[in-house]
Amino acid sequence: MQKGKKTKRLIWIPALSSLLLLAACGSQQSPTAGAEERPEVGVVLSDVGLGDQSYSDAAFRGLAKARDTDGVLFDYREMKQAGTYDEAFKQLVDGDNDLVIGLGYMVKESLEKIAKEYPDKQFLIVDDTSELPNVASITFKEEEGSYLAGAVAGLTTKSNHVGFLGGVESDLLKKFEAGYEQGVKAANPQADVKTTYAGDFGKADLGASIAGSMMQNDDIDVVYAAAGLTGVGALQEAEKEGKYAIGVDTDQFFIAEKAVVTSMVKNVDNAIYSAVKTFNENGGKFPQKDMVFGLKEEGVGLAPIRVVNLTPEQQKRIDELTQDLISGKITIQLP
Repeated sequence: MQKGKKTKRLIWIPALSSLLLLAACGSQQSPTAGAEERPEVGVVLSDVGLGDQSYSDAAFRGLAKARDTDGVLFDYREMKQAGTYDEAFKQLVDGDNDLVIGLGYMVKESLEKIAKEYPDKQFLIVDDTSELPNVASITFKEEEGSYLAGAVAGLTTKSNHVGFLGGVESDLLKKFEAGYEQGVKAANPQADVKTTYAGDFGKADLGASIAGSMMQNDDIDVVYAAAGLTGVGALQEAEKEGKYAIGVDTDQFFIAEKAVVTSMVKNVDNAIYSAVKTFNENGGKFPQKDMVFGLKEEGVGLAPIRVVNLTPEQQKRIDELTQDLISGKITIQLP
């Protein structure tokens, strides 16, 4: 592969808050001296894209770190740019990227389609796996982080009614749900969990409406929202109703500072950075085809607990559950 023949996008982020402003593709710029020697990475973001304050933003931060730390050049596509996943992947392959990343299980069909057309090109999918030899994967043990989120909910609730609000029902979201339910029960056997799926990741108003109904009609006083931008609406509604909420993917405390007790942090940024670094250090190859990140690998975990004050005994219980998950003493039953 010859480098330097095509103009590459150089992506710059002056601050984390600017993620919310990066709705359009970066402007074309000429590579700086020596840029042709730098590894080049393209990523297809999730359907909501930048500004979701969750999944896509986290992935973007991981590539920004690879750029700042290791000199990686990267390009990206959102659906509002490319129109379809097929076209997004085609554009990134045509852009001569060394590695093309697909973010989310929903891109799998399109990613595999173009991976078959370009068997010598390396691909990476996040949150799913593939049998194709040129497609590596990053998956997470979301159930472990969600288990701890459930334990916090079980210790926080006063009504003994807590909620789980998911985006689009899928095998992936079922891992969040299962871990959360089992964590609630481990910390508070008297509590029950009501589950609702919004059927969408990109509608904050819908999330607010569903969460409001759960709180007003089902006496739910803690809701765990694993629903992207839809979940953002749920967190804000919890604050409006004077209830508690648990965020997802990143520390979402700033979204509703009177409501968000903690967040199930899914370190997509760290995982992508680690994978890209490994790819570069091994001559454009992945030594391990399928990479899995759990509590032990610091791929998932909890953001700081705020808003409520756990007793020393309650904090000790969270710490014990964390260690039991890492050691394998606790096994989460998945659907």
